[in-house]
Amino acid sequence: MSGVPEPPVRGVSPVLQVPFTEDGAVDVPGFHRVVRHVLGTGVRSVMFPGFASEFHKLDEPERARLTAILLAETAAADDVAAIVAVQDHATLLAVARAVAVVEAGADLVNLLPPHFLAPSRRAVLAHVGAVLAAVAPTPVVLQYAPAETGTSLDAPALSALAREHPNLRLVKVEASPPGALIAELAEGDPPLPAVEGYAGVQLPDAFRRGAVGTQPGCSFTEIYVEIWRRFAEGEHVGGEELHRRLLPYISYWMLDQELIIAAEKLISVRRGLFESPHCREPGYRLDREETAMVGRFLAEFEDLLPPPD
Repeated sequence: MSGVPEPPVRGVSPVLQVPFTEDGAVDVPGFHRVVRHVLGTGVRSVMFPGFASEFHKLDEPERARLTAILLAETAAADDVAAIVAVQDHATLLAVARAVAVVEAGADLVNLLPPHFLAPSRRAVLAHVGAVLAAVAPTPVVLQYAPAETGTSLDAPALSALAREHPNLRLVKVEASPPGALIAELAEGDPPLPAVEGYAGVQLPDAFRRGAVGTQPGCSFTEIYVEIWRRFAEGEHVGGEELHRRLLPYISYWMLDQELIIAAEKLISVRRGLFESPHCREPGYRLDREETAMVGRFLAEFEDLLPPPD
Protein backbone atom coordinates (compact mmCIF):
# COMPACT_ATOMS: atom_id res chain seq x y z
CA MET A 1 0.00 0.00 0.00
CA SER A 2 2.98 2.32 0.23
CA GLY A 3 2.65 3.24 -3.46
CA VAL A 4 -0.88 4.57 -3.12
CA PRO A 5 -0.85 8.41 -3.13
CA GLU A 6 -2.38 10.34 -0.27
CA PRO A 7 -6.12 10.42 -0.99
CA PRO A 8 -7.98 13.72 -1.18
CA VAL A 9 -10.45 12.46 1.45
CA ARG A 10 -10.15 9.85 4.16
CA GLY A 11 -12.40 8.17 6.71
CA VAL A 12 -16.18 8.58 6.83
CA SER A 13 -17.60 10.80 4.08
CA PRO A 14 -21.41 10.85 4.40
CA VAL A 15 -23.87 11.46 1.58
CA LEU A 16 -26.35 14.10 2.72
CA GLN A 17 -30.08 13.43 2.67
CA VAL A 18 -32.71 15.95 1.61
CA PRO A 19 -35.66 16.43 3.96
CA PHE A 20 -39.07 17.26 2.53
CA THR A 21 -42.18 18.63 4.17
CA GLU A 22 -45.33 16.51 4.27
CA ASP A 23 -46.55 18.18 1.06
CA GLY A 24 -43.30 17.34 -0.74
CA ALA A 25 -41.53 20.71 -0.66
CA VAL A 26 -37.84 20.88 0.19
CA ASP A 27 -37.37 21.52 3.91
CA VAL A 28 -34.59 24.10 3.67
CA PRO A 29 -34.17 24.69 7.44
CA GLY A 30 -34.09 20.92 7.87
CA PHE A 31 -31.30 20.62 5.31
CA HIS A 32 -29.32 23.29 7.17
CA ARG A 33 -29.67 21.19 10.33
CA VAL A 34 -28.59 18.03 8.52
CA VAL A 35 -25.44 19.69 7.19
CA ARG A 36 -24.49 21.23 10.52
CA HIS A 37 -25.17 18.05 12.45
CA VAL A 38 -23.11 15.89 10.10
CA LEU A 39 -20.21 18.36 10.13
CA GLY A 40 -20.39 18.24 13.92
CA THR A 41 -19.65 14.51 13.98
CA GLY A 42 -16.02 15.15 13.07
CA VAL A 43 -16.05 13.98 9.46
CA ARG A 44 -13.56 15.57 7.10
CA SER A 45 -15.74 15.49 3.96
CA VAL A 46 -19.36 15.24 2.85
CA MET A 47 -20.96 14.48 -0.51
CA PHE A 48 -24.08 15.88 -2.17
CA PRO A 49 -26.26 15.03 -4.00
CA GLY A 50 -26.18 11.24 -4.29
CA PHE A 51 -28.65 8.39 -4.41
CA ALA A 52 -29.19 8.92 -0.66
CA SER A 53 -30.08 12.56 -1.44
CA GLU A 54 -32.78 11.48 -3.94
CA PHE A 55 -30.93 13.57 -6.53
CA HIS A 56 -33.18 12.18 -9.25
CA LYS A 57 -36.19 13.78 -7.54
CA LEU A 58 -34.81 17.31 -7.31
CA ASP A 59 -35.37 20.03 -9.89
CA GLU A 60 -32.53 22.30 -10.96
CA PRO A 61 -33.40 25.29 -8.72
CA GLU A 62 -33.72 23.00 -5.69
CA ARG A 63 -30.44 21.29 -6.44
CA ALA A 64 -28.67 24.62 -6.92
CA ARG A 65 -30.06 26.08 -3.70
CA LEU A 66 -29.11 23.05 -1.60
CA THR A 67 -25.64 22.89 -3.13
CA ALA A 68 -25.13 26.56 -2.30
CA ILE A 69 -26.13 25.89 1.32
CA LEU A 70 -23.66 23.03 1.56
CA LEU A 71 -20.81 25.07 0.07
CA ALA A 72 -21.51 27.97 2.41
CA GLU A 73 -21.46 25.68 5.44
CA THR A 74 -18.28 23.84 4.44
CA ALA A 75 -16.51 27.08 3.52
CA ALA A 76 -17.01 28.20 7.11
CA ALA A 77 -15.69 24.91 8.54
CA ASP A 78 -12.03 24.11 8.95
CA ASP A 79 -10.59 21.14 7.05
CA VAL A 80 -13.89 19.87 5.62
CA ALA A 81 -14.06 19.06 1.92
CA ALA A 82 -17.28 19.47 -0.07
CA ILE A 83 -17.72 16.76 -2.70
CA VAL A 84 -20.37 17.83 -5.22
CA ALA A 85 -21.81 15.19 -7.52
CA VAL A 86 -22.37 15.26 -11.27
CA GLN A 87 -24.78 12.66 -12.67
CA ASP A 88 -25.81 14.20 -16.01
CA HIS A 89 -26.09 11.68 -18.80
CA ALA A 90 -25.14 14.05 -21.64
CA THR A 91 -21.42 14.81 -21.74
CA LEU A 92 -22.09 18.45 -22.61
CA LEU A 93 -24.28 18.86 -19.53
CA ALA A 94 -21.93 16.92 -17.25
CA VAL A 95 -18.98 19.07 -18.26
CA ALA A 96 -20.97 22.26 -17.75
CA ARG A 97 -22.22 21.19 -14.32
CA ALA A 98 -18.79 20.02 -13.19
CA VAL A 99 -17.18 23.31 -14.19
CA ALA A 100 -19.98 25.26 -12.49
CA VAL A 101 -19.71 23.44 -9.15
CA VAL A 102 -15.94 23.88 -9.10
CA GLU A 103 -16.35 27.59 -9.78
CA ALA A 104 -18.92 27.71 -6.96
CA GLY A 105 -16.41 26.30 -4.48
CA ALA A 106 -16.60 22.50 -4.58
CA ASP A 107 -13.39 20.87 -3.36
CA LEU A 108 -13.96 17.67 -5.32
CA VAL A 109 -16.30 16.45 -8.03
CA ASN A 110 -18.06 13.10 -7.68
CA LEU A 111 -18.75 11.75 -11.17
CA LEU A 112 -21.35 9.08 -11.88
CA PRO A 113 -20.74 7.71 -15.41
CA PRO A 114 -23.66 7.79 -17.87
CA HIS A 115 -25.80 4.66 -17.96
CA PHE A 116 -29.23 5.27 -19.49
CA LEU A 117 -29.82 3.06 -22.54
CA ALA A 118 -26.48 1.27 -21.98
CA PRO A 119 -23.90 3.49 -23.70
CA SER A 120 -20.84 1.68 -25.00
CA ARG A 121 -17.75 1.30 -22.85
CA ARG A 122 -15.89 3.62 -25.23
CA ALA A 123 -18.61 6.27 -24.84
CA VAL A 124 -18.55 5.98 -21.05
CA LEU A 125 -14.77 6.40 -20.92
CA ALA A 126 -14.92 9.36 -23.31
CA HIS A 127 -17.57 11.01 -21.12
CA VAL A 128 -15.49 10.52 -17.97
CA GLY A 129 -12.36 11.78 -19.72
CA ALA A 130 -14.12 14.92 -20.91
CA VAL A 131 -15.25 15.83 -17.39
CA LEU A 132 -11.81 15.10 -15.94
CA ALA A 133 -10.16 17.35 -18.51
CA ALA A 134 -12.67 20.15 -18.00
CA VAL A 135 -12.15 20.48 -14.25
CA ALA A 136 -8.41 19.69 -13.97
CA PRO A 137 -6.64 20.00 -11.59
CA THR A 138 -9.67 19.70 -9.26
CA PRO A 139 -9.74 16.16 -7.82
CA VAL A 140 -12.46 13.85 -9.12
CA VAL A 141 -14.04 10.84 -7.43
CA LEU A 142 -15.37 8.32 -9.95
CA GLN A 143 -18.45 6.54 -8.60
CA TYR A 144 -18.62 2.94 -9.75
CA ALA A 145 -22.08 1.56 -8.87
CA PRO A 146 -22.74 -1.32 -11.29
CA ALA A 147 -25.85 -2.61 -9.50
CA GLU A 148 -27.59 0.77 -9.83
CA THR A 149 -26.28 1.69 -13.28
CA GLY A 150 -25.27 -1.49 -15.11
CA THR A 151 -21.99 0.21 -16.04
CA SER A 152 -19.06 -2.20 -16.38
CA LEU A 153 -15.57 -0.86 -15.72
CA ASP A 154 -12.42 -2.53 -14.41
CA ALA A 155 -9.13 -1.62 -12.76
CA PRO A 156 -7.05 -1.48 -15.98
CA ALA A 157 -9.53 0.94 -17.58
CA LEU A 158 -9.61 3.13 -14.48
CA SER A 159 -5.81 3.12 -14.20
CA ALA A 160 -5.55 4.13 -17.85
CA LEU A 161 -7.88 7.06 -17.19
CA ALA A 162 -5.76 8.11 -14.21
CA ARG A 163 -2.57 7.99 -16.28
CA GLU A 164 -4.14 10.36 -18.80
CA HIS A 165 -5.94 12.48 -16.20
CA PRO A 166 -4.01 12.75 -12.90
CA ASN A 167 -6.94 14.52 -11.25
CA LEU A 168 -8.79 11.18 -11.13
CA ARG A 169 -7.81 10.76 -7.50
CA LEU A 170 -10.32 8.38 -5.97
CA VAL A 171 -12.82 5.66 -6.91
CA LYS A 172 -16.00 5.02 -4.95
CA VAL A 173 -16.41 1.26 -5.28
CA GLU A 174 -19.96 0.00 -4.91
CA ALA A 175 -19.42 -3.29 -6.67
CA SER A 176 -20.68 -6.28 -4.71
CA PRO A 177 -18.38 -7.35 -3.17
CA PRO A 178 -16.06 -4.35 -3.46
CA GLY A 179 -12.86 -5.74 -1.95
CA ALA A 180 -11.19 -7.31 -4.97
CA LEU A 181 -11.52 -4.15 -7.08
CA ILE A 182 -10.30 -1.97 -4.19
CA ALA A 183 -7.16 -4.10 -3.89
CA GLU A 184 -6.60 -4.20 -7.65
CA LEU A 185 -6.89 -0.42 -7.93
CA ALA A 186 -4.31 0.03 -5.17
CA GLU A 187 -1.87 -2.16 -7.11
CA GLY A 188 -2.43 -0.42 -10.46
CA ASP A 189 -0.28 1.99 -12.42
CA PRO A 190 -0.84 4.55 -11.04
CA PRO A 191 -2.24 3.26 -7.75
CA LEU A 192 -5.76 4.57 -7.13
CA PRO A 193 -7.18 4.92 -3.62
CA ALA A 194 -10.78 3.82 -3.13
CA VAL A 195 -13.65 4.42 -0.76
CA GLU A 196 -16.36 1.87 -0.09
CA GLY A 197 -20.05 2.69 -0.44
CA TYR A 198 -23.22 0.60 -0.29
CA ALA A 199 -24.01 1.65 3.30
CA GLY A 200 -20.84 0.04 4.62
CA VAL A 201 -22.16 -3.51 4.31
CA GLN A 202 -18.66 -4.74 3.38
CA LEU A 203 -16.73 -2.12 5.35
CA PRO A 204 -14.40 -4.48 7.33
CA ASP A 205 -13.31 -6.38 4.23
CA ALA A 206 -12.89 -3.12 2.30
CA PHE A 207 -10.70 -1.69 5.07
CA ARG A 208 -8.52 -4.79 5.14
CA ARG A 209 -8.05 -4.55 1.39
CA GLY A 210 -6.93 -0.93 1.54
CA ALA A 211 -10.04 1.28 1.34
CA VAL A 212 -9.20 4.77 2.59
CA GLY A 213 -12.76 5.64 3.54
CA THR A 214 -16.43 4.79 3.51
CA GLN A 215 -19.32 6.81 2.06
CA PRO A 216 -22.66 5.84 3.63
CA GLY A 217 -25.82 7.84 4.24
CA CYS A 218 -25.84 10.40 7.02
CA SER A 219 -28.59 9.62 9.53
CA PHE A 220 -26.32 7.64 11.86
CA THR A 221 -22.90 8.97 10.88
CA GLU A 222 -21.62 8.59 14.43
CA ILE A 223 -21.74 4.79 14.21
CA TYR A 224 -19.61 4.75 11.06
CA VAL A 225 -17.19 7.24 12.61
CA GLU A 226 -16.73 4.95 15.61
CA ILE A 227 -16.29 1.81 13.46
CA TRP A 228 -13.71 3.60 11.31
CA ARG A 229 -11.91 4.96 14.36
CA ARG A 230 -11.56 1.48 15.80
CA PHE A 231 -10.17 0.02 12.60
CA ALA A 232 -7.85 2.99 11.96
CA GLU A 233 -6.45 2.78 15.49
CA GLY A 234 -5.89 -0.96 15.31
CA GLU A 235 -8.89 -1.97 17.43
CA HIS A 236 -9.95 -4.54 14.83
CA VAL A 237 -11.89 -6.78 17.20
CA GLY A 238 -13.91 -3.82 18.44
CA GLY A 239 -14.49 -2.57 14.92
CA GLU A 240 -15.67 -5.99 13.76
CA GLU A 241 -17.99 -6.30 16.75
CA LEU A 242 -19.64 -2.91 16.23
CA HIS A 243 -20.04 -3.61 12.51
CA ARG A 244 -21.50 -7.02 13.32
CA ARG A 245 -24.18 -5.31 15.42
CA LEU A 246 -24.96 -2.87 12.60
CA LEU A 247 -24.98 -5.43 9.79
CA PRO A 248 -28.49 -6.93 10.27
CA TYR A 249 -29.98 -3.48 9.82
CA ILE A 250 -27.96 -2.16 6.88
CA SER A 251 -27.99 -5.49 5.02
CA TYR A 252 -31.80 -5.47 5.13
CA TRP A 253 -32.18 -1.80 4.28
CA MET A 254 -29.81 -2.10 1.33
CA LEU A 255 -32.03 -4.71 -0.30
CA ASP A 256 -33.69 -1.72 -1.96
CA GLN A 257 -32.29 1.78 -2.51
CA GLU A 258 -35.61 3.46 -1.76
CA LEU A 259 -35.97 1.34 1.39
CA ILE A 260 -32.75 2.60 2.96
CA ILE A 261 -33.65 6.19 2.02
CA ALA A 262 -37.00 5.80 3.82
CA ALA A 263 -35.41 4.13 6.84
CA GLU A 264 -32.70 6.76 7.16
CA LYS A 265 -35.24 9.56 6.93
CA LEU A 266 -37.31 8.06 9.73
CA ILE A 267 -34.14 7.70 11.83
CA SER A 268 -33.31 11.37 11.26
CA VAL A 269 -36.83 12.44 12.20
CA ARG A 270 -36.74 10.43 15.42
CA ARG A 271 -33.34 11.92 16.21
CA GLY A 272 -34.82 15.41 15.82
CA LEU A 273 -32.99 16.55 12.67
CA PHE A 274 -36.14 17.42 10.76
CA GLU A 275 -39.90 16.96 11.02
CA SER A 276 -41.12 14.68 8.23
CA PRO A 277 -39.84 11.36 6.82
CA HIS A 278 -41.59 12.15 3.53
CA CYS A 279 -40.03 10.73 0.34
CA ARG A 280 -41.16 12.04 -3.01
CA GLU A 281 -43.08 9.50 -5.04
CA PRO A 282 -42.32 7.00 -6.33
CA GLY A 283 -40.79 5.91 -3.07
CA TYR A 284 -40.80 3.18 -0.47
CA ARG A 285 -43.36 3.06 2.34
CA LEU A 286 -42.10 1.37 5.48
CA ASP A 287 -44.54 -1.18 6.84
CA ARG A 288 -45.26 -1.77 10.51
CA GLU A 289 -42.39 -4.21 11.05
CA GLU A 290 -39.90 -2.01 9.19
CA THR A 291 -40.94 0.95 11.32
CA ALA A 292 -40.48 -1.15 14.44
CA MET A 293 -37.05 -2.15 13.16
CA VAL A 294 -36.03 1.52 13.14
CA GLY A 295 -37.15 1.74 16.75
CA ARG A 296 -35.05 -1.29 17.71
CA PHE A 297 -32.08 0.18 15.87
CA LEU A 298 -32.30 3.48 17.74
CA ALA A 299 -32.65 1.67 21.07
CA GLU A 300 -29.66 -0.57 20.39
CA PHE A 301 -27.35 2.28 19.38
CA GLU A 302 -28.70 4.92 21.74
CA ASP A 303 -25.25 5.39 23.32
CA LEU A 304 -23.71 6.37 19.96
CA LEU A 305 -26.57 8.53 18.65
CA PRO A 306 -27.07 11.57 20.88
CA PRO A 307 -29.79 14.10 20.07
CA PRO A 308 -28.61 16.85 17.70
CA ASP A 309 -27.45 20.11 19.23
